[in-house]
Amino acid sequence: MFIDSHLHLDFDEFAPDRAAIMARAAAAGVEAYVTIGIRVRDSARVIAVAEAYDNVFCTVGTLPHFADEERNVTAEEIVALTTHPKVVGIGEAGLDRVFGDASWPAQQAVFAAHIVAAQQTQLPLVIHSVREDEAMAQMLRASSATTPFPFVIHAFSGGPLLAEAALELGGYFGFGGLLTYPGNDLQREIAAGLPDDRLLLETDSPSLAPAPLQDERNEPANIRITAELLARLRGSDVESLAAQCSANTRRLFPKAFAARSP
Repeated sequence: MFIDSHLHLDFDEFAPDRAAIMARAAAAGVEAYVTIGIRVRDSARVIAVAEAYDNVFCTVGTLPHFADEERNVTAEEIVALTTHPKVVGIGEAGLDRVFGDASWPAQQAVFAAHIVAAQQTQLPLVIHSVREDEAMAQMLRASSATTPFPFVIHAFSGGPLLAEAALELGGYFGFGGLLTYPGNDLQREIAAGLPDDRLLLETDSPSLAPAPLQDERNEPANIRITAELLARLRGSDVESLAAQCSANTRRLFPKAFAARSP
């Protein structure tokens, strides 16, 4: 029923009991995963986890938190990694001066390199954007004006300005535990009004466990909690919502899912 479109199966928090975590997820209806890279130059780690499971795929990218460490990463370096059959997207990459302290010029340069890689490969760019709506919208509009590319803004936490830009450019929106937190009424309002064909479900596990589990390690099985809330917001049932979001994930990541039965 579910595809977890954004999580981090390679993180150390999952190492002791990854098999049990995935068994619980399967029991909850999770059929496939896209596990997300956060350092281009440590991509072997996330690729290894994807190689170990038939239903796990991965992306390669540099989280903005590590932009200073990898400020000289090039589009060519990223593109070379995408030749691996399990690498189905680029990122996560983006802009964040709230939770990361990398320099702003490095964040912009690294994100620009990821955009070029997405333009060249037409693999989806997984975007991390925290309270940089205007700068993000400007970069997306400017780059898409030259060569459009597929993208998803994961764990969407932006406002109407970024939502409108992403919609205009054909982008997708990933929703996970953040949607369930008190105070995120604007994100719930935006999620309720988006087109059906732009929604993805994710967990970002082991982080961002949904309410009321915020203090626990997040797991992909918790995707159902977000799905149930999103279905209520949109006046739908969880089965229909899950089917739509999974179809959207297959469309966004065709390298992973084109040959797999729906």
